[in-house]
Amino acid sequence: MRAAEQWKDFEVLDTTSGEKLERWGSVILERPDPQIIWQTPRTADWARVNARYHRSKSGGGSWEVRDMPRGSWTIRYRELTFKIQPTGFKHTGLFPEQAVNWDYMAGRIRAAKERQPDREIKVLNLFAYTGGATIACSAAGASVVHVDASKGMVAWARENAALSGLGERPIRWIVDDCLKFIRREIRRGNRYDGIIMDPPSYGRGPGGEVWQLEDQVYTLVEEASRLLSEQALFFLLNSYTTGLSSSVMEYILGVAIRDRLGGSVSSDEIGLPVKSTGYILPCGSTAIWER
Repeated sequence: MRAAEQWKDFEVLDTTSGEKLERWGSVILERPDPQIIWQTPRTADWARVNARYHRSKSGGGSWEVRDMPRGSWTIRYRELTFKIQPTGFKHTGLFPEQAVNWDYMAGRIRAAKERQPDREIKVLNLFAYTGGATIACSAAGASVVHVDASKGMVAWARENAALSGLGERPIRWIVDDCLKFIRREIRRGNRYDGIIMDPPSYGRGPGGEVWQLEDQVYTLVEEASRLLSEQALFFLLNSYTTGLSSSVMEYILGVAIRDRLGGSVSSDEIGLPVKSTGYILPCGSTAIWER
């Protein structure tokens, strides 16, 4: 497992009985996590919670606030700054475990720029959410196309870019259905040196039809892989879908990309260290093809 161990403004303090306790800057949040099936004694940190998220039986949920900043606040990871704001679906606008992927991609981009300082590295970030990967790649020197179907998430990502001092960097902000955008880019003949794909477990197609990731992921990868350039650096596929293991995603990248372009594929779970125990909390899976 690859763990995001370089955070200073974020940490998982403790986990037990379906709940996790996290520090986001100076704010401590308690959120549900169904995979936390162990029942260990709670540490003293639980008494310091600023807000607790309660699920609703009818869907969604709400925050029970004890003492929390109004609106939003910011945290930093290396040179990047992110706006944090609890939402009605328990999320905060950031998945901190993704820092291991940000570091990987930034490293690949910087290494390529060192070899060829004048080369433009073009990255496509699909299902790009609030732009963690976008601004990490931009800060490393890439030109990025950021695509998400949610206008609100794209606006949030633009805020994160501005907070990180990247507001004037070459980033295109696109509100669109990702598969439709991929197919248009294929017709246009555009190519990318890096592609990031972090699709949701469930989504809606162009006609409003509901789809599950397991049914669509191979098509998404196969189509998007046609956008890889001859000097492509990586294709990174991430998933939080329980039924889509890292090994399955590695297989998909193998048959869809490696068999055609060569290179290598790898996969692993990603996670976050838990302060109270020293163990790693699994937080999803990532598969990577690289040249």
